[in-house]
Amino acid sequence: MRIPFVLVRLSSMSLSISVVIPALNEAACIERAVASAWAAKVDEVIVVDGGSHDATVALAEATGSRVLSGDRGRALQQNLGAAESQGDVLLFLHADNWLAPNVGQQILDCLRDGKVLGGAFRQQIEASGLLYRWLERGNAARVRWCGLPYGDQAIFMRKNVFEQLGRFPSVKLMEDLLLMRSFRKKSCPVLLPGPVHVDPRRWQQRGVLRQTFGNWTLVAAQALGVSPDRLARFYPPHVESGE
Repeated sequence: MRIPFVLVRLSSMSLSISVVIPALNEAACIERAVASAWAAKVDEVIVVDGGSHDATVALAEATGSRVLSGDRGRALQQNLGAAESQGDVLLFLHADNWLAPNVGQQILDCLRDGKVLGGAFRQQIEASGLLYRWLERGNAARVRWCGLPYGDQAIFMRKNVFEQLGRFPSVKLMEDLLLMRSFRKKSCPVLLPGPVHVDPRRWQQRGVLRQTFGNWTLVAAQALGVSPDRLARFYPPHVESGE
């Protein structure tokens, strides 16, 4: 009875992980994001730059990541990185987020089960206060009960599944939500302990309640049929990147 378990373990441990990081003017964050991916013992880190005019590209190259240049837009950049990746598993990491050191092993452990196709991680928002703790719990509950992780929860999935789903939709906003709506028709995403550390800059710039209510409003509008490209006009850029 132990032999099948060993075979499954060896098979899963042979999986390779590629981390794809879309970036645009992220000189303040990119080294931290890339370093965290290498510390998590992944096999490949790809930074896809969308036309930065700061030191993002030079800093990303200095950290040992592979740097690609593509059209601006998170969906487009992530699709380009995925297409150029060599890994069996894709992990999409936002440039202002960073991974816990054992995240790579968590992915390999959960993918020992061939029925698991992908998932995301619990967040640790790097700010004090009850509102941030409620955000963390609410976002985790959204994955558990609705099967809808967002991009700042570091979505990962088997590359063949990503390709079968048609990659990220080429939209200016909510590409993560749309992809995961398609994903959950195939499988329920797992929520791993992580954490993925999250920079609180957007909440701090706009206020926790205002930013959260704005996000809910956009999701509701999209569900009612408003185009994500049209909704992107109402999603304010953060100061550093101009996204």
